[in-house]
Amino acid sequence: MQPELAGIPETMLWTLHNRASEAARPDGCLEDPKCLEIYQALEYDYERNFGEPDGSHGVRSHIFDERIRAFLAEYPNATIINLGEGLETQRYRIDAPQALWVSVDVPEAIAIRERFIAPDDQHLHIGKSALDTTWFDEVPPHGPYFISAQGLFMYFKEAELAALVGALATRFPGAILMFDYLNHALSLLSTSAYGWMKTSHYRTPPMPWGIDRSALKPTLSRWIGREVDVHNVTFEFPRGPLRWLIPALEGWAPFWADKMPGACWLQLPPRA
Repeated sequence: MQPELAGIPETMLWTLHNRASEAARPDGCLEDPKCLEIYQALEYDYERNFGEPDGSHGVRSHIFDERIRAFLAEYPNATIINLGEGLETQRYRIDAPQALWVSVDVPEAIAIRERFIAPDDQHLHIGKSALDTTWFDEVPPHGPYFISAQGLFMYFKEAELAALVGALATRFPGAILMFDYLNHALSLLSTSAYGWMKTSHYRTPPMPWGIDRSALKPTLSRWIGREVDVHNVTFEFPRGPLRWLIPALEGWAPFWADKMPGACWLQLPPRA
């Protein structure tokens, strides 16, 4: 099938391209037959638009998987809420027969997803933007909750994110929120007149929110209205120059480590 997607929803094919490249490798960081099935079923010129695949999104999915596995080991009956999930196939990589998986994404993304992944008693699909907080009403009122946002927050403006994160803290107190973030340089490039041209055929959507790692705690504390602890999660590449470059920056060049894209998690504070 040919996916009819544009703008932010089309980025689900970019991340699919990179995850599938990892899943196809014998030394990849993901084992994901469902990802490969979807990748091969779509009639789309991935390399024309996105170029040669790289391991970035596979590594990102891997670190989210590891954090969610640890959470489910402690809370096997938890609810996992994936915001802007697209064609992510995490539920097939994580053995969690007692968990409820909730996918929140815009209707056109959910329509593509449901060509391959059907909702059922254990898997709930909600066709709404993450910013439309009426989706809160469709989530069962029992936790604990783990809220995951892969490749999403950078596409929102800071005021939108502040409202969303504040609302999440009010509705899901005590939940874990995990997201990845972009640095200022890539954010500015994507919103410039020229834009971030991934290839000569594909310009990424604007990504207006970028942040330094050191600004995460004060920013999120301000959005939530209470001080919170923010935990960095380092991207660990299985091969190539980034396998040693990222640990080197972490250990010896904290200024530059602070400027890199990254991922983090925090516990939304319980109600007072």
